[in-house]
Order: sequence, then C-alpha cells, then structure tokens
Amino acid sequence: MPRSSRSPGDSCDQPENVAHGPREVRPRRYKLFIHKLIEKAGVLILCAFVALCSHSFLIRMYQEKVRHHTGEIQDLRGHLNQLIAKLQEMEAMSDEQKMTQKIIKMIQGDYIEKPDFALKSIGASIDFEQTSATYNHDKACSYWNWIRLWNYAQPPDVILEAGGRTGQGESGRAPNVTPGNCWAFSGDRGQVTIRLAQKVYLSNLTLQHIPKTISLSGSLDTAPKDFVIYGMEGSPKEEVFLGAFQFQPENIIQTFQLQNQPPRTFGAVKVKISSNWGNPRFTCLYRVRVHGSVTLPREQPN
Repeated sequence: MPRSSRSPGDSCDQPENVAHGPREVRPRRYKLFIHKLIEKAGVLILCAFVALCSHSFLIRMYQEKVRHHTGEIQDLRGHLNQLIAKLQEMEAMSDEQKMTQKIIKMIQGDYIEKPDFALKSIGASIDFEQTSATYNHDKACSYWNWIRLWNYAQPPDVILEAGGRTGQGESGRAPNVTPGNCWAFSGDRGQVTIRLAQKVYLSNLTLQHIPKTISLSGSLDTAPKDFVIYGMEGSPKEEVFLGAFQFQPENIIQTFQLQNQPPRTFGAVKVKISSNWGNPRFTCLYRVRVHGSVTLPREQPN
C-alpha cells in the first residue's frame, strides 16, 4: 500500500482555535464571577451606608428630645422651688396674718366661679338707646376759665369691665371696684341694657358694689335696691320677664338666680332699677355680670 505523504509532524498542525478554546472559557467565567461579586459588594456597602445615616439621624433626634425634656425638667424644677418657697412663707406666717391675707383675697379677688357673658373684653357692649342717661355733676367736670374741658363721669360700659392690675404682677387682675369708678344715672330710677358677647341660656345675674368701709360718705345710699331683669331678643326688642330682686348692699357681691329661665337664648339683658337705698340725686352701678350657658341646661329649675 502506498504510504501517506504526510509526515508524522503534520499531525500536530491543528487549528489554533481548537487547541486553545478551553483555556479562553475559564477567564470569562472568572470575569463574570468577579463582576457579580462587585455588584453584591456594592449593594452591601450601599445598605450599610443607608443604615449608618439612619442611625445617625435617630441619634440626633434622640439628643434633641433629651435637650427638650431637660429644659422642661428645669422649668418644672423652678416652679416647684417657687411653690416650696411660698409654702414655707405660709407656714412661717401667724394665724392673724393668714386671716388678714384671706380677707384681702376675698375683697380683691373674684370668687364668682361662673362665666360672665357681659364682659366688655369678650365683646359685650351697652345698648345706649335702651339705657338711661349718665348723671352729670359739676364735681365730675374739669373747668378752665368757666369753660368745661372734660367730664370725669364714667360711661355705662364701665360696669362691663373686669378690673385693673394688682400688686401680684402683670398677670394678676382683680375687680377695680373703687369709689367713683362706677356708672351713675340721675335719681333712683333707671335702666341699662347689655348686649351679650353671644346668645346664651340665662341662669344668673351678679351685682357688685363698694363696701361701706371705703365709701367716702360712709353710707351705701347710692346702691341699687329693687330691680327687675328682662331678657331681650329680636327687632323690635322683645322683653321677657326673668325675675324681680332686691340688692342688699351689706353683701358687696350678690348673685341672683333667675326666677324665670325659659328654654331659649337671649342676646341682650335689661336691668331696670326702681329704687336705691336713699340717695335722691343719683344711683351707682359698679359691675354687672350675666351668667348662663351656650347649650341648653339638662335640668331646668322648678
């Protein structure tokens, strides 16, 4: 048989891509593995960074709350120290001093624990068309060369004011019931009509006068005596009788429960005075308060 012309060395001449193929597959696998590893590492680093930022934010919030509560605790501690100091002062006072302080608080303070819908500061006002004229007296006027400059007489809405400053600091307020700080009308018969701050179901009315101990004349003859209360509503004004009462000037603050309390609201109240305690020239009103509720009371008095 004829021999092949190819030499033994010719069997090694194989194509280059066949001889080196398996070696090129391995680097590709390594690159793919490294790429995935880098991606996962990046995700882990990102998660760690987010967690670290969140942790830092929570720490800052916690520190801010701690500072806020620390300030509140310091304020409470200061108030507590003030209360302790006041208690120590009260314990150190004698029984006589305690009684004197209690009397002063009763005179200056306001122990009528009822809402007042006739307060000027919350919107109440005087209906001048339904109110008597103010009493004018020469002693209440200021003159210059026989020319009257101004009138010291108080207007009717002075009876709607809560009071002025006291010696207890700017926050302390007590009724400014001092001689002359009142509204006066001529004679012993007159009336005042008060537009309330809002419509209410009426229940009580409170009158206040100065005590006899500080009266310049030494008497209370200008205080009102017999009076009638009307609830007013609508236009023209409808008057509804609510009760007839008598003010006793020995008690400087008196609250009267209305004899008639209809289940309806009123926007105004008329106080009609028919007599005083003996002064023929004028009658004084120091303060008038009107009490009630904005909702219908559950139980109506008999």
